[in-house]
Amino acid sequence: MNMGAILKNKWVKFGVVLVIYLLWAYWVGSWWLLILVPVIFDVYITKRVHWAFWKKKGVEKQTKTVEWIDALIFAVIAATLIRMFLFEAYTIPTSSMEKSMLVGDYLFVSKLSYGPKLPNTPLAVPFTHHTLPFTSHTKAYSEAVKWPYKRIAGTSKMKRSDIVVFNFPAGDTVIVGSENPDYYSQVRANARSFMIEDPSLTMPEAEQLVRQKIRERYEIISRPVDKRENFIKRVVGMPGDVLELRHGQVYVNGEMLDNPENLQFNYRVRTNGTYLNKVKLQDIGMALNDIGVPAPDYVMPLTGEMVEKLKKFPNVMEVERLEETLPNPDVFPFDTLRYPWNGDNFGPLYIPKKGDKVDLNLSTLPLYQRIIDVYEGNDLQVKDSVVYVNGIPTDTYTFKMDYFWMMGDNRHCSADSRYWGFVPEDHIVGKAYFIWLSLDKDKAFLDKIRWNRMFRFIH
Repeated sequence: MNMGAILKNKWVKFGVVLVIYLLWAYWVGSWWLLILVPVIFDVYITKRVHWAFWKKKGVEKQTKTVEWIDALIFAVIAATLIRMFLFEAYTIPTSSMEKSMLVGDYLFVSKLSYGPKLPNTPLAVPFTHHTLPFTSHTKAYSEAVKWPYKRIAGTSKMKRSDIVVFNFPAGDTVIVGSENPDYYSQVRANARSFMIEDPSLTMPEAEQLVRQKIRERYEIISRPVDKRENFIKRVVGMPGDVLELRHGQVYVNGEMLDNPENLQFNYRVRTNGTYLNKVKLQDIGMALNDIGVPAPDYVMPLTGEMVEKLKKFPNVMEVERLEETLPNPDVFPFDTLRYPWNGDNFGPLYIPKKGDKVDLNLSTLPLYQRIIDVYEGNDLQVKDSVVYVNGIPTDTYTFKMDYFWMMGDNRHCSADSRYWGFVPEDHIVGKAYFIWLSLDKDKAFLDKIRWNRMFRFIH
């Protein structure tokens, strides 16, 4: 019997498909998938059930319409499995990771690197995220079926300095029509305004008033973890680390962390009174949106290399890096009395590790309250200065998950962990792996293509 005849043998086909399917079931770690083994047997051996109901049974040559339907169904299933278990395409919409990742970069994110995360909401329209195309807020998924968090084996572990895509932790509650900034930031900012108007209000009272007014004016929706917005940042803090920022420099466990090659900070650029040439600024790597208007000086994000080039401009008198010095109420954990931190001077802060225990009191509660109450699903209350977890008074807490600290490489223009806190392990989507296309929105036609960034692996 020749090789062609062997490959056409129904038992050989069944055996090959069965082995692949069993290996996949073992990888996923769910033996419930064995329920489908009889279906595979019937498809290849007994053929008692007409599974491909769109085809005419017993007809060798199908119509063109049926062939197209057959191809479309196969493509949707194959693409969905690839998107779920191997890799997914993303684009960079904002400048928070410049100049490491540029606005207009199109990349593949590896789900396989850290292990694919099984969907929390498996019933969804293929190739959509949380909203149906051409609609403002029609859900593209159903919560009739909900799966708990489960991540299957990957090829590697997350490392510090990896560039990672994750679900936005503060994206569980969304104001329809006013999504940016996030719901919690809007509540805090408006609450502070209320307290200025009425100094007798406490922060919790002001926040409650703001929530009521938001509910009266807008529709509020919630999203499961896997349907929250996708963010991309760099991992700077791993579970168990103690992280600190001093004058914009990250320190981990007391040691200075190596900076990314293309790290950016905001600088004040003073000229001799003349305008900077926009074409020359673009030549050193600046985007038009970053140049701005002098008032009277320029404020712009620059890498160290760009700073040195800019200093050589004949009309540039001084280039000074900016730094926050005052406590910032928009910085995590949003308690400037206990934690007078800002975007450049922050911490030290312990990043939770699964199984580790921390002291729990009124001082540490602002740091870990959202973890205990929201991410790990406990009932957290404070009565008469005593912390209760699930109705039991406690002064310690043991973490159930690992957590990470994410920051953008465009340090002064990045909404990151400094402004919304820790990223739980169940929010991790995958590792930014490969840039396959990059388009510059400031250019036209073929000049839009950044040829030097195409087909590049991300380090």
